[in-house]
Amino acid sequence: MAPDRASSLTQLARLGFSRFDDAETHLAELRELVGIARETLLADASRAADPDEALAGLVRVARRRAEAVRDVLQDERGREVAWRLLGASRGFADFYLRRPEQLAALPGAGRRLPTAEELRRALGGAVGADDDGFAASGDEASWIDLRVAYRAQLAEIAVYDLMHPDPVEIVHAVSAALADAAGAALDASLAIARTKVTNSGGFGGFPRDEVLRTRLAIIGMGKSGARELNYVSDVDVIFVGEPAAGTELSEARAIEIATRLAIQTMRGIDGIEAEPALWEVDPNLRPEGKQGALVRTLESHIAYYDRWAKSWEFQALLKARPLAGDPTLGEAYVAATQPKVWSSSQREDFVDSVQRMRERVMEHIPAEDVPHQVKLGPGGIRDIEFAVQLLQLVHGRSDEDVRHRGTLSAIDALEAGGYIGREEAAVFARDYRTLRLIEHRLQLVGLARTHLMPRTEDGLRCLARATGLADSADGVQEVWEDIKREVREIHVRLFYRPLLSAVARLPQDEGSLTEEQARDRLAAIGFREPAVALRHIGAVTSGLSRKATIQRHLIPVMLRMFAEGADPDYGLVAFRRISERLGETPWFLRMLRDSSGAAERLTRLLSASRYAGELMEWIPESVAWLDNDEQLRPRSGPALEEEARAIQTRHDTIEDAMRAVRALRRREMLRTAMGAVLGVTTLEQLSDALTTITEVTLRATLRAVRREVVPEEDASLDFAIIGMGRFGGAELGFGSDADVLYVYRPEAVEPHRAETLALKIVAELRRVSEDFRLPLELDADLRPEGRKGPIVRSLDAYAEYYRRWSVSWEAQALLRARGVAGSVKLIDAFMQLADDVRYPEQPDAQAVREIKRIKARVETERLPQRIDPTRHLKLGPGGLSDVEWLVQLLQLQHARAVPGLRTTSTLAALDAAVEAGLVVAEDAALLRAAWQLAARLRSANTLLSGQTSDVLPTDRRLLDGIGRILEYPAHSATQLEQDWLGTARRARRVFDRLFYG
Repeated sequence: MAPDRASSLTQLARLGFSRFDDAETHLAELRELVGIARETLLADASRAADPDEALAGLVRVARRRAEAVRDVLQDERGREVAWRLLGASRGFADFYLRRPEQLAALPGAGRRLPTAEELRRALGGAVGADDDGFAASGDEASWIDLRVAYRAQLAEIAVYDLMHPDPVEIVHAVSAALADAAGAALDASLAIARTKVTNSGGFGGFPRDEVLRTRLAIIGMGKSGARELNYVSDVDVIFVGEPAAGTELSEARAIEIATRLAIQTMRGIDGIEAEPALWEVDPNLRPEGKQGALVRTLESHIAYYDRWAKSWEFQALLKARPLAGDPTLGEAYVAATQPKVWSSSQREDFVDSVQRMRERVMEHIPAEDVPHQVKLGPGGIRDIEFAVQLLQLVHGRSDEDVRHRGTLSAIDALEAGGYIGREEAAVFARDYRTLRLIEHRLQLVGLARTHLMPRTEDGLRCLARATGLADSADGVQEVWEDIKREVREIHVRLFYRPLLSAVARLPQDEGSLTEEQARDRLAAIGFREPAVALRHIGAVTSGLSRKATIQRHLIPVMLRMFAEGADPDYGLVAFRRISERLGETPWFLRMLRDSSGAAERLTRLLSASRYAGELMEWIPESVAWLDNDEQLRPRSGPALEEEARAIQTRHDTIEDAMRAVRALRRREMLRTAMGAVLGVTTLEQLSDALTTITEVTLRATLRAVRREVVPEEDASLDFAIIGMGRFGGAELGFGSDADVLYVYRPEAVEPHRAETLALKIVAELRRVSEDFRLPLELDADLRPEGRKGPIVRSLDAYAEYYRRWSVSWEAQALLRARGVAGSVKLIDAFMQLADDVRYPEQPDAQAVREIKRIKARVETERLPQRIDPTRHLKLGPGGLSDVEWLVQLLQLQHARAVPGLRTTSTLAALDAAVEAGLVVAEDAALLRAAWQLAARLRSANTLLSGQTSDVLPTDRRLLDGIGRILEYPAHSATQLEQDWLGTARRARRVFDRLFYG
C-alpha cells in the first residue's frame, strides 16, 4: 500500500470512519462539488457520531445544491454543526436533501433552546396565522410549510442538544422544548384547519363566524403533557370543545365544528403529504377510547369521569396539560379533572387497574425485542415513570407538594417530602436522564419513533459516540445493562424499603414515612388491611437479633413479591408465623439470605395458597424444600408405604400410631400442594400423588385399627376397603372426599362375630382417621342402598344383593370400584363379583333409560339454589359429571365387548371409546378438555382458599388467584372465566348429542 494511501486511511480511522473506501470516494466528490480542501472538510469530522453517514449525507445534498453545502462548510461553526447533526441523524440529511435552502440556518443554530412563545411565533408565522387563529390558506401547501418550519425548529433543538458538553444534564430542558414545539405545531395546524373548514377555505364547510365562536382545547397527555417529549413520539391528546360564552351557537353545532377541526388538525400533522408526517397524533386516551366521541364538551368529560372512568384513566390524567387551542378552556378542563386524579388511589380497583396498565404496555412488546427495549423493557424508562407515578398517586392525595406532571420534578418533590431517600432519588433521576438521552439519540438517527437498542457493533459504537456515555460499543452496552439492573433494584428501595421507616429506625438519609403514609402505600400495592400488615412488618423486623437484621434487608423485596400475589395480606401473616416458629434456626436464615430463588418461591407460595400456607405454619421445616425441586415432587408409593409400615413397629398404641400417620399425610399433602402451586407438579402427577397418599394413609390406618380391634384368635377375618368414585379412578384432587365401600369375609370366624368385628373396624377407622387440621372424609354413600344400607357387608351379602336387588346406579357406581386396602384375596374376589355387575353381557335397555333419567334429575335437584349452573364445575353443564356419566354409560353398554373400557379411569376409558369407534376423536378432545379444566379449577380453588368448593367464584380477585395457580398471567380473571364457560359449553353440546341422543 502506498504511503499516502496508508496515512489517509489512518487519518480516517482516527476520525471515526469505518467504511474507508466509501469515505475516500465521498471526500473526493464533496471536495469537487464545493471546492473546499480535504483538511478543512475533515476538521470537525471527529465530532460526528457516525462520520460515514455525515459525509454521505453532505454529498447527497451537495449533488442537489452544492452552494448551500459550501456556504455551511465554509463557516467554522456551521461546519461543526453540520458534522454533528448529520453524523447523529440520517433523518436530517434527508430533510436537507428535500429542503436544501434550510441549511443556511445551521451556522447560527443551537446557541440556545427556543422558548415556547418563539416556537409558536415561528410556526404560526409559517402558515400566516392571524390574531383570530386563522391561517392565510387552508390548502395542502400550508401543511407543507408547517412541517418544514417545524423541522427547522427541531434542528435548532437538536443542534443545541448535540453541541452541549453535558447532554445528560439538559435532557429535561430538551424534552420540554420538544413538547413546546409539538404544542406550537398543533396550534399552527389548528389555524390551517380553521381556514380549511370555513366557506372561504374551499372546503364547503361552516361560516367563519361560527368557526370563530367554536372553542377547541387540545389537552396534552403523557409525555407531551409532562413536557417530557421525545424527538419522534406519538403525541397523546384529548379534545375538548364547546361554544363560546354569550353566543347563540348551539352546543351540538359547536361540537360538530370542533370535531371537523380536530380531524383536520390531526391530518395536518400526520397525514400523507409531499413533506413527511411529523408524528402521530393519538386521541385514544379520550373517554371510551376509540369507540368514544372524538370531541366532547367539558361537562360531558366530567360526567364520564364521575360515572364510568377506570382507575388507569385517572393515572393518565396526572400529566394532563393545555397543549394547544383555547388555553382558558384547557385550564378549566385540568382544574376540573385534577381533584379526581388525586382521589383515585381510594378507588376499589385502583391497584389492579394500575398493575394492568403496566402489563398492557408489556404485552405489546414482541418477545425478541424485550432485551433491547430502552423504554418498555425491564429496568427501562417506563419502570421509572410507573414507580414515580404510583408514589405520587398514593401520597398526592394528602400532600399537594408531590403533584407534579414531570417525572424528574416529581422525584425531587418525593425526596423533599421524605417519601424516598436522597440517594435513591439522585440515582433514579440520573438513570432516568441517561435513559432518555439514549432514547433521544436513537430517534435522531432516522427521525423515527424507536426505543430499541442497536443490535450491531457499528450501531452501538455510533450510539456511544452520540451520547458521550462511553468510548466503545461494549462500553455503552455495559452502561445500559448497569442502569437496567440499578433501576430494578432501586425500585424496591424506592417504594418498599421506606415502609420499614414507619415501624423501624432507618438511616437518616433514607426515606421516612409516617404510619398513615405507610398504610396508604401498602393499600396502593394491594394490601386490603394495611394497618394489620404494618404491624406484621414491625413484628418481623423489630429488634437487634440476627434474624431481625436479615429480615429488614429482605422484607422490602418480599413485600414487592407479596404484592404481586393474589392475597398479599395472608402471605405476610403466614410468613410472620413461619418465621416465629423457626426462630433463629440457622438454615432458615441462611436460606433467606443466600437463596433469592427460595425466598421468591416462599412469597409466591404464601400469597397464592392458604391451603399450603396453613399447613406450612404447622410444618415450617417444609420451607427447606423450596431450594430443591426434587423435594417438591411427590414421593413414590413404595417409599411412602415403607415409612408407613415402620410406624406400626415404632408405636405401641393406636393413638401414637395415628399421630404419626396423620403427620405423614399432612407432610406429603403439603409437598404436593407446594409443587402444584409452584408448577413443579402436573395435573396427572397431582392426581396420582393425592391418590397414593390417601391409599397409604388408609392402609396404615387399617393396620393400626385391626391390631387394636381384632383379637389374635379372630385373625382369619378378612377385611378390605374398596375405593369408589374419584378415589377408585385415581383421580383425586385437593378437597376430594375418599369414596369407599367396606367388605369382609368371616373365614374361620363365626359369622355374627365377624359382622360385629367388621362394624368395630369401620367405626374405629372413621374415628381415628379424623384430622381437624386436614380433614379426610371417608364417604361410604355409594354402598348398596346408599345411606340407608348397612355400612359394611360380607362378600356373600354383596353377591346376594347385587344378584337380587341391585339397581342401575349401583352398577354404575361399581364402574370405578378398585381395591385400595386390606386383604388382597378378598379384594380379588370382590372385583370378580363387581365385574359381573358392571360389565353385563347384555346391557339392559331399561337400566340405560333409568341412568339417563337419574342424570336429568340430578341436574335439576342436586344443584345448589341461587348458584349459576354454568359455574358449577361438577354438576353444571359441561362439568365433571357430564363427562363421567357419558363415559360410564358407554362402559355399561360396551365394556363386555371392548376390554379397553374396563378401567376405573375416566380419561383412559374415553381413549378406549375413541379407539373402539364409539366416540369420534374431535368430540373426545372437547370432553377431555372440559374434564381436565374442571379438575384443575377445583383443585386450584381449594389451594387458593383452603376450602373445598365446586363452584367457580365470581369474585375477580379469587378468579385471578385461581388463574395464577394455573399459570395464567396476572389479572386474567376474565380470560379464565371465558375459557371455562367456552370449554364447558362445547363439551355440553357433545354430551347432549351422545348421552341423550
